[in-house]
Amino acid sequence: MRTIVSGDIVPRDRSMCAVFSDRVHVAERRTVRGTMCRVSSPLVTSQEGELPGRVHVVDDDASFRTAVERRLKNAGYEVATYPSAQQLLDDLPDESSPGCILLDVRIPGLSGPDLQARLIDLGSTLPIVFLTGHADTQTTVQTIKAGAQDFLTKPVSSEQLLGAIERAIAFHQARRDQRGELDRSRSLLGLLTPRERQVFDLVVRGKINKQIATQLGTTVRTIKAHRHRVMEKMKVQSLAELVSIAERLGVLHAPETAK
Repeated sequence: MRTIVSGDIVPRDRSMCAVFSDRVHVAERRTVRGTMCRVSSPLVTSQEGELPGRVHVVDDDASFRTAVERRLKNAGYEVATYPSAQQLLDDLPDESSPGCILLDVRIPGLSGPDLQARLIDLGSTLPIVFLTGHADTQTTVQTIKAGAQDFLTKPVSSEQLLGAIERAIAFHQARRDQRGELDRSRSLLGLLTPRERQVFDLVVRGKINKQIATQLGTTVRTIKAHRHRVMEKMKVQSLAELVSIAERLGVLHAPETAK
């Protein structure tokens, strides 16, 4: 018989002890209880004092939720737990900070894959890590094709679990950064005058000043002035940067606005 070491996680359902294969220290519990979920503050933060992200755990097994919550808190994550998929839908996660969803496949009511489909329809960008004791090839392929970040099968070591969570949150952060940069570029593009926008469209398509001047019926000197203002307003130093922005915004695939 295994001796329980002080500090190990021991769920009420002892079969769940196999979920984690390494020792986990019990953290001080500080929770904010709501009607839909429980959110726990982590004990560990980054050196900058910022949270590494929030993990939304959806599983109908209370002992499993407790075990995972403690482990993730010890790793420095903020944790929100939900006993059903519907409760997460009723209290949709805030995506203003990095996070991910740790989701069981077989839960009463709306299943894990069904929740994934609903979240996609709602436009959620939170990566999903599936963790289940009932894996099958069809479900794994289905969820990964639908965009799941990872699919883990119990029992899983803390190293495996935390690695998957870290990758998912890093992916979400990168996506958020990219979206923020795109929003910034769109805002800057909106500052261009109609004529500057015409010059922008032609410049990023490789037209030289003389060609642009001929097409727009003006002088090369005027085009140079417009081009200079475009570079200033878009906050770029080179043509390569301007073309890169145009590519990311889809400008190069749209019809020319210049007439």
